[in-house]
Amino acid sequence: MSLWIQLAYLVATALFIFSLKWMSDPKTARRGVLAGALGMGLAIVGTLIDPSVIAGNYKWIAIAVILGTIIGVPLSRVPLTAVPQRTALSHAFGGFAAGLVGTAKFYYYVQGGHELNTFIMIALCAEVLLGYLTFTGSLMAAGKLQEVLPSRPILYKNQNLINFLLLVAAIACCGLLVYDPHRFSYLFPAVIVLALLFGVLLIIPIGGADMPTVIALLNSYAGLSAVAMGFVLNNKLLITAGALDGSSGLILSIIMCKAMNRSFTNVLFGAFGQVQQAAGEAEKRTVKSATPKDAADLMENANLVVVVPGYGMAVAQAQHRVREIYDHLTKRGVSVKFAIHPVAGRMPGHMNVLLAESDIPYEDLVEMDEINPDMPQADVCLVIGANDVVNPAALHNDKSPIYGMPIINSHKAKAILAIKRSMNPGFAGIENELYYDDKTLMIFGDAKAVTGEIAKALAGETGGH
Repeated sequence: MSLWIQLAYLVATALFIFSLKWMSDPKTARRGVLAGALGMGLAIVGTLIDPSVIAGNYKWIAIAVILGTIIGVPLSRVPLTAVPQRTALSHAFGGFAAGLVGTAKFYYYVQGGHELNTFIMIALCAEVLLGYLTFTGSLMAAGKLQEVLPSRPILYKNQNLINFLLLVAAIACCGLLVYDPHRFSYLFPAVIVLALLFGVLLIIPIGGADMPTVIALLNSYAGLSAVAMGFVLNNKLLITAGALDGSSGLILSIIMCKAMNRSFTNVLFGAFGQVQQAAGEAEKRTVKSATPKDAADLMENANLVVVVPGYGMAVAQAQHRVREIYDHLTKRGVSVKFAIHPVAGRMPGHMNVLLAESDIPYEDLVEMDEINPDMPQADVCLVIGANDVVNPAALHNDKSPIYGMPIINSHKAKAILAIKRSMNPGFAGIENELYYDDKTLMIFGDAKAVTGEIAKALAGETGGH
């Protein structure tokens, strides 16, 4: 039986690795998802056939499976716009599970009179600390993304000092527990409370614009807690899977910080996203408005149209209307490209997933670095619900909070069309200079309704390009 268990774990490990590899390319992403699901299935089967796990526990395992199914099935049926907060909830559940396992193991050792060696105690402390802070931190992140909580930073006096002291207190308690777990066992609940509180206070000062990065970082924490749990349970698959999860989350966080030209410390402690008051001169500026028919006329007579999708498109679920615009324009011989910013939307690859859902060809989805040299040749740049990722202030205004962030150079196009509900600032809390550009025409309204009207206007046109 042990041989079959280890074989199942070995195959599951290989499938997890291939899953990550395949999901790095849109053409093999579906295969990657299937490989990951199959790997997890094998891991579960391997665990359930372990006599030491199932002995006398059939009833509790069955109850857990039923409850997990009842909770999991509805959570799987969410729109793509809710995937980031759904992901955050998954991290919360994973962290909570690791924390509970660590808690149970600690009291099993202490109350059962079993000896706890230093290595296991360190792993237990890491598992509990990371697991519980991931739990509350992920819940806060999900709340901000769902706008149950304010998406803007919630600031409090001496926040960084308080957070630092909480973390130091939790680590100090862990140090005493490692030194003598039986003598200082009364400190274990304090570690749990401090970790839970630290997770809350760490996330509330972070704005919605940084939530994708924070979710990736919390994913890393959840993976590290799983690694610690693997050492505690002597489970090699948990160690491997947790290491893959933790390292991929960290790498993704680094990539996203680089895409925003910001550091981890700025993301975690910078309170990025506070709404800033516009200067008096800026308040007097006006924008030029246009109708969907005007937009259709401009694009129908273009050679190259570059579409810049953003979170506004995702919220309005306008991707299928955008596909109609794409079809009408390409039939007229107009070249249409989609410029994808690495941090557009609320999760990595958000725009790619939405556009793939509406069957936009992969070859027409162009990364920021690749499209920027071609922007001066673009006759029209259509910005749909994007904001900070096209703000020229990032290039020249050293007082702007997004200064230095790489952007899509929409302002270099010959004409700019911007679809937006209102002139409210984006996640960074600042006005977008692009909207006041002489070449920019604003089309106000819901992205789905506006793009639908543009598609109808294009469908009503006769003649070729």
